[in-house]
Amino acid sequence: MKTKERETFNSKIGFVLACVGSAVGMGNIWLFPYRVGQYGGAAFLIPYLLFIVVIGVAGVSGEMAFGRAMNAGPIGAFKKATERRGSKIGEAIGMIPTIGSLALAIGYSVVVGWIIKFLVGSIEGETLQSDASSYFGSICGDFGSLPWHMIGLTIVFILMIFGIANGIEKINKVVMPLFFLLFLVLAVRVAFLDNASSGYAYLLKPDFSKLLSVKTWVYALGQAFFSLSLAGSGTLVYGSYLKKSENVITCARNVAIFDTIAAMLAAFVIIPSVFAFGLDPAAGPALMFITMPKVFSLMPMGRLFMILFFIAVLFAAITSLINLFEAPVEAIQTKFNLSRTVSVCIIAVIAIAVGVLIENGDTVSNWMDVVSIYIIPLGALLSAIMFFWICGDGFARKHVQMGIEKELGKWFEPLTKYVFVGLTAIVYILGIFYGGIG
Repeated sequence: MKTKERETFNSKIGFVLACVGSAVGMGNIWLFPYRVGQYGGAAFLIPYLLFIVVIGVAGVSGEMAFGRAMNAGPIGAFKKATERRGSKIGEAIGMIPTIGSLALAIGYSVVVGWIIKFLVGSIEGETLQSDASSYFGSICGDFGSLPWHMIGLTIVFILMIFGIANGIEKINKVVMPLFFLLFLVLAVRVAFLDNASSGYAYLLKPDFSKLLSVKTWVYALGQAFFSLSLAGSGTLVYGSYLKKSENVITCARNVAIFDTIAAMLAAFVIIPSVFAFGLDPAAGPALMFITMPKVFSLMPMGRLFMILFFIAVLFAAITSLINLFEAPVEAIQTKFNLSRTVSVCIIAVIAIAVGVLIENGDTVSNWMDVVSIYIIPLGALLSAIMFFWICGDGFARKHVQMGIEKELGKWFEPLTKYVFVGLTAIVYILGIFYGGIG
């Protein structure tokens, strides 16, 4: 049977926006603002930005180049890597990031259902008229958001059926600019709230004594790592659709820049809002579903701005979810030489069947914790080892160099083989120790 020619992204901007879409998610929206304030305000940004630069250059470009070099997602890429050493074990190892991506997507899709329900409730006015805690409790109870969960999955899988250029690329070209625009509008509105200045102080007043704490560096590393969506799956599989002529270093740099801007925009919307109304900036996941609705209920024209907020959050969630599902879809499509539509439908059946079983706030939280702590960072570590070590001397340099006119410097091997792989191992070990540092 003749294998169908592999799809590619039509443009570099489409590829970059797709990768930004995969990276921008809940970690940027509720976790980053809290981490900044908790660990030294502006001082936290010093280690965070340092790790973003290192991880962006080495990790993001590495996963992109690995997928492109092997012309495959994680299972195919790992298989080809170990075959260079005379072993076929790579295909089995590649199942780890692929299953991790699918498992995380299944849990994440439940959260997307919550977001859609809150958006609809905002439009109808129901969310503002209800007690935020009780409203959220009714949604995240057993099967409380099942119809919205199914709607979210339907949207995602329909978009995925259209393919890489006509589906994933096009939706990200529209949705990601709108995400940034909506959060910019919200940030401007928040700036005029009374006592918003206390929120800015929380975010930007540096407490340099925090830099002496190991925890600050640990959490900055974890936040940078997971914010850039390094998992040995999503970025790798998107890289497999990247043209040989594209510069992966430039692409990785742009992803890091836009992801950081997204995180800062979210911080400048959420934290000053919370301080303006005397609420808790350390509310964690509840910040988005309980605290922010309370903020909007107290804000002039709050209903309008709550609608804009949940539209923006939904955009971020949908683009992330598409990326998470792409690795298992690509694996089935390639392994069994199936059409994209059939492959998407198979994953859809699995996602619905398992998703219904974890349709509960506590269950999905535990599910996401296990996957994000034990599987996702392990996938990233295995991917880094495969590309920078198993593929052999000069392989990573050759494929990262592709599309770059200027020769990579002598810094490349030390930064990638030792610094990045070492940091990835640290993230995995400390993630288990601290119960998740992303």
